[in-house]
Order: sequence, then structure tokens, then C-alpha cells
Amino acid sequence: VMKAINTNQEKALVKAISVSPRGKRSMELLNITVGTQSISPFYWAIESGSLVTAQAMINDLLTIRADRENYYYGYDDLFSRHPEVIQRLCADAANLLWPLLDGLIWRSRVAVAGQRRVNYYVKHLMQDGEGKMNKAMEWLSDNKDPKIICHPAVVMFADVFWGQLANRYFLLGSLYFLF
Repeated sequence: VMKAINTNQEKALVKAISVSPRGKRSMELLNITVGTQSISPFYWAIESGSLVTAQAMINDLLTIRADRENYYYGYDDLFSRHPEVIQRLCADAANLLWPLLDGLIWRSRVAVAGQRRVNYYVKHLMQDGEGKMNKAMEWLSDNKDPKIICHPAVVMFADVFWGQLANRYFLLGSLYFLF
């Protein structure tokens, strides 16, 4: 994996990671331990400017795989290892935000009555590991990129925030001025 990062070749990364079992594949892209040191190949790729391999890592992590017993999706592993991944991508590799957000959406290949089922995996964008509100929306708005703010995954979790939380406080604050 590290050799693929140094050469910045997607094909080399795919070849290196293809021998990993499905259950351990995501952690091989997110955590390498040598002695007492632990580094993230994903962050290493971003820091070294190997954005082609970083995007290939995102695509691999956010691909849903299955066998007879389990489904494997690197979404939880990515956000548990790197809870500030949105902030990091906004600062160092903004062009990787779109592939990351695309990977958080699953679209069914089957259309029923002209509609397809869609699942949004936005839990970690709304809530951090401690159960508190995540700062992803703040980081995305500080990035000042209107294309990212209009991404369907961002719109979805912004609508959930507004509908569930912010709407009540806004209305209560507005009622104060009425009376």
C-alpha cells in the first residue's frame, strides 16, 4: 500500500489491497502499525500529495462488499479512525470531498414505478463518536464551496438538522419577538 502511495498509481493500490480479506481491508487502508508507531496510509497519501491513490482509497473504503454472512462497508471504520476527515479534506484536498460524499449514498439499481430506493449514510456527519453534534456542517460551510454544499448527502443531513433540531429553536426564538 505504501509503495502505491509513493508512486501515486491507482492500479498499484488496487493490486496491493486486492489480497486483503474483506473484513480487514478497510483497516489496512486506515492503519498501519510498525513497532510502536501507528500511521494512516490515507492521511499519508493526502499529506504527500498522492491524491489519485487517496481517491482510490476513498472509493475502496466506501464500496459495499458482501459474502454469505456479512456486509462490509468501510464507512464506520473511516469515521471512527478519522472523525475529522471532513475538516482535513476541506483544508488539504477539497477535490476529494465529492467522491467521499458520493460514497455515502447507495442507490438501488432497480427502479420501481420510475423511482429508485436511496440510502444516505450520514450518521457520522451529524453525530460524533461521543454522541454530540458533529462539526461537519461548520467545516463544509467554512470551505465556502457552493458545489459541495449542494451535494445530495450534505443537503440530506442539513435538512435533518433543520427539521429535527434547529427548526424548534428558531421558532421559539421568533416567538419571543412576537410577544
